[in-house]
Formats: sequence, structure tokens, C-alpha cells
Amino acid sequence: MKVAISLPDPIFRAADRAAKQMQVPRSRFYARALEAYLKQTSEKDITERLNAVYGDDTPEPDPFLKAAARATLRRAP
Repeated sequence: MKVAISLPDPIFRAADRAAKQMQVPRSRFYARALEAYLKQTSEKDITERLNAVYGDDTPEPDPFLKAAARATLRRAP
């Protein structure tokens, strides 16, 4: 599929140089860059969702229960 986009000149020139160094057509360079970006952002989204489920943002336990648990553990053999 063909797509027309506008890029700032410095980004275009840097991408053009990189494509030449990699010896790939410019369109392939842009496709690979976009693919890498999409993969990275989807992995970040997965990590954020896992952190929301398993994150360390649980509330502190009740101070009384915390003290009672410590006392119980001290008495345990």
C-alpha cells in the first residue's frame, strides 16, 4: 500500500542516510521502523496492564493486623 506522509527535513535526511547504510530501499526502512515501533508500544501496553494487575500499589495492611501478625510469628516455634 502506498502512503504519503510529511516529515521534518532533518528526520527525512537521517532516515535516508540510515536506509542507504543498511542498503535497503527507503520504503522498507520506513516499514521496518514502523513495525518496530508498533511492537515496542504493544509490549509496553502489555507491561502496563500486567503492572496494573500485579503492581505494588496495594494499600498498607491495617496497623493492628500487622502488629498481631508479628506477635503471632514471634510465638511460633
